[in-house]
Amino acid sequence: MSVLSGEIHMARDLWTAAEDWRLRHEAIDWLKLRTNDGAVPLTREEIKDFMFDGRPFPLQATQQGIRKPRQLEAALSIQTVYRSPGQPRPYEDTIGTDGLIRYMWQGDNAQNPDNIALRNAMEHQLPLIWFIGVGIGPALYQAVCPVYVIDEEEREKRFVITPDSEELLSPHATDQNSVFEETVKRYLKRETKIRLHQPVFRSTVLRAYERRCAVCNLGHQELLDAAHIVPDSHELGIASVTNGLALCKIHHAAFDAAILGIRPDHVVQIRSDLLDEIDGPMLEHGLKERHGQKLMMLPNARAERPRTDLLEMAYDRFRSANVA
Repeated sequence: MSVLSGEIHMARDLWTAAEDWRLRHEAIDWLKLRTNDGAVPLTREEIKDFMFDGRPFPLQATQQGIRKPRQLEAALSIQTVYRSPGQPRPYEDTIGTDGLIRYMWQGDNAQNPDNIALRNAMEHQLPLIWFIGVGIGPALYQAVCPVYVIDEEEREKRFVITPDSEELLSPHATDQNSVFEETVKRYLKRETKIRLHQPVFRSTVLRAYERRCAVCNLGHQELLDAAHIVPDSHELGIASVTNGLALCKIHHAAFDAAILGIRPDHVVQIRSDLLDEIDGPMLEHGLKERHGQKLMMLPNARAERPRTDLLEMAYDRFRSANVA
């Protein structure tokens, strides 16, 4: 029996609210387990492994970006396809001045069934799954869940999305007269960065660098970080693979502390005073031996390699920190 026929077999006119809620939470719990709490992206085939009441149940849309099973009144998941840096998306999701994600309508019609499905999820404050493309060949998706629709901007034809808990989604979250408004906005902005941007950035960068450290080629994923070349607090510190380096934890710490620098031509530099220092094997082999050497790993796709202007900024910071 196919996945689709299995879904139809389970369908009635509409599920009860309790069944809807159970599906969402079982799916979210399953995804958190399969992705190590959001740390590991999944392929489409892996996402298809989800079972509900003993039968396959599709969680992800195959064509459109919004998935609404026929049994539900509201959307279950949304997705954003991966595009290499510089390539346009079919629907360009954006970040507002408040730091929250804007997810575009399906088409231009407010009464499009998919838009109604997302509107229903907003009105009932239902948790959604967001599948965000982080690579191709095969297609890889970061599962961010739960996320919630907290507002709709009809003029711009888009919804406002935040990854957060039900507790903050009471009416005061979008009530312009609430004394909690600014506090809630700051909290949601911080949580969006922590729970959505960071895991997507990490998966995109590690996939591009084949899960190896750019400096030393270490290949143990649990010992790797996705380092920002320019900090995300800077206006140019974009959460893009072109502002990222896959670095082991030692080299990441050394990079952030201006002990290790990377020239725009991808040559590693080590702080001069450390070159004369005598210490254990980590200093000798992990740092000093990398001085003057090219990065050992770069993305195969040129469009995913570090931006030269961002490397220049970071290298200027390294040199300034090491002026005698």
